[in-house]
Parts: sequence; C-alpha cells; structure tokens
Amino acid sequence: MPALDQATTDRLARGPWSLVRRTMGDPRAFRQKLRALAQALHGYGDEAKVAPRLRRLKELGYIDEVPTRLQRMVGAIDMLRFFIVPCAADYYAQKGLDFRFHTLLRFLDDPASLIDPTGFNSSRDAIIGHVMQVVHANPQYDFQLLESFPDGIEQMEQQVVDLLGHKHPRTESILAIVEDPEYHERLLEHIRAFRRDPAVAPLLRDNVANNPRFAEIEQTFGTVPGAMRYFAKMPRTPLAAARHLLTVREFSSNPGAT
Repeated sequence: MPALDQATTDRLARGPWSLVRRTMGDPRAFRQKLRALAQALHGYGDEAKVAPRLRRLKELGYIDEVPTRLQRMVGAIDMLRFFIVPCAADYYAQKGLDFRFHTLLRFLDDPASLIDPTGFNSSRDAIIGHVMQVVHANPQYDFQLLESFPDGIEQMEQQVVDLLGHKHPRTESILAIVEDPEYHERLLEHIRAFRRDPAVAPLLRDNVANNPRFAEIEQTFGTVPGAMRYFAKMPRTPLAAARHLLTVREFSSNPGAT
C-alpha cells in the first residue's frame, strides 16, 4: 500500500492551494457539488423522507422513542456545540492543523455533507463520503445510521475498499483531507468487525479515548441510541427550545433535570 500511504500524507505534505484544488476538483465537478448542496437544502427537514428511516431504525432496536423534528433540531445543535466542534477542534490542534482550513477542505470536497449533523436528511453516499473524509471520534453512529438503508453498511465497506484501491471517484479529494495514513485501513477493519457483530467495541479517535470529558460526551452522541435518547429529552415547543439554546451552556447527560 505505499502509493496510498503517500497520497494520504498529502494533507500534511502539500501546500494549501494544492489541497484546495484537489478537494474542489474541476469547475464541472464543483458545479455538480453545488447542485447537490442545493438539492440537499431543498429537501432538508422533509419528514416524508425522514420518517421511514426513523421507523427502520426503531424496528432494528436503535431508537426507543422517536424524537420530534424540533427535538432533533435542538439536539443536533447541542451535538455540534458540545461534542462535534470542540472535539474536532481539539484533535486538529493536537495535530498542528487549522480546523477552519480543514472545514474548508471538507466543504470543497462535499458541500452537502456539512449541513446535516444528524444525517437523517443525508443520502446514503453522502454519509459514506463523510465517514471517509473525516477521522471520526466514533464512526459507530454513522454505521448504525447507514442501517436505515437496505444496503448502507455493505456499500460503506465496498466504497472504503474502492478508496484503498484508488478506484473510488472521490479518492483524490478525500486523500487530500485525511491526515492519518492508516485511518482507512482501520476503518475497513472496523466495518467488517461491525458487520460480524454490531456490538463490537467502538473505534475511538485518540483524543476521545484519552480525554475523560470527550469520552463522557461520546457516551451520549457516539451512537444512534444514545443520541436519540438525548434528543427525546429536548423541549417540544419553540419557546422552550429557544430558552434551552440560550441558557444551557454546558453538556449534561440528563438535560432538563433540576
């Protein structure tokens, strides 16, 4: 795999403009990405599309109580501000990488992937691409989410195999983003372990496994069951939701408790 390892380290070895060009692609490719973003924005929050996937996950035992649309929105904001953003910023700071520039590269690679933190409004391939372009704190949530599609986890495995073999259409742009030369091999191994046993121990990123604060929050947001239980505790009215977002400044595994 020497060629793949070299390509992967381009994130660290190449200059910013080279990385921008690789993640953006040619003008035709970028126009297609913007069209996909427009389609994703147009369909965002379409409950007719989301409801069947939620029912499927409930049937699989991943959801006890389906949160309302408002609860999912408020919960997604908490997921971003308490876990995804601070945990990622900490990780990239440890790597000596600019988190803002990393986010720009992700946007140029797939603009639609940044607008849906819960993934319920995202296509199967958007979720798979997201898992491949980011060294995840814990990909378990995304694996479980992919089970809302008939062939989601199978396609996850196949597309990682294609990426490792330089056969995936987004190989060049994804390898310009991911800074860890071993991430995709570990990811493939973990996908196969998950397919054998969905209860397999999670593949935690270093700064989650070694940081008690992030490890605690990951227990809530790192899996679909944990996140959905949290979302179901969110306010059910717009006024209460606004109050929560304005007054709650720190993570609690039991929001609303007094």
